[in-house]
Amino acid sequence: MEIIISSNTGKPIYEQITSQIKAMIMSGELKTGDPIPSMRALAKSIHVSVITVQKAYEDLQRDGFIETTVGRGSFVAARNKEFYQEEQQRRAEEHLQAAADIARASGIALQTLVDVLTLFYQEGE
Repeated sequence: MEIIISSNTGKPIYEQITSQIKAMIMSGELKTGDPIPSMRALAKSIHVSVITVQKAYEDLQRDGFIETTVGRGSFVAARNKEFYQEEQQRRAEEHLQAAADIARASGIALQTLVDVLTLFYQEGE
């Protein structure tokens, strides 16, 4: 498992770890039941504090992506994909709400907003 930490981003290191592990799970690179490195092993391999990795693992466990068992280690949890998709939809809805508020306040027509969103969405296909 390769985690790349960038010091050129404003994103905290534990969030970089969390998002990269989530991405590996979502892409299928890590599958349900796969072990993930111990906190110490990962901290050593990416040259960060064990406390930083612990924070990332706590977030991953809280969000349902990994399960940790004392004495056995941490493993990819079973019900993570649905949770992640729901989390991403919630984030998209927040951005769409902000866009709708700006459009309404600026007098931008709903259809214009829909057309722009459709264009952006299709560009990504």
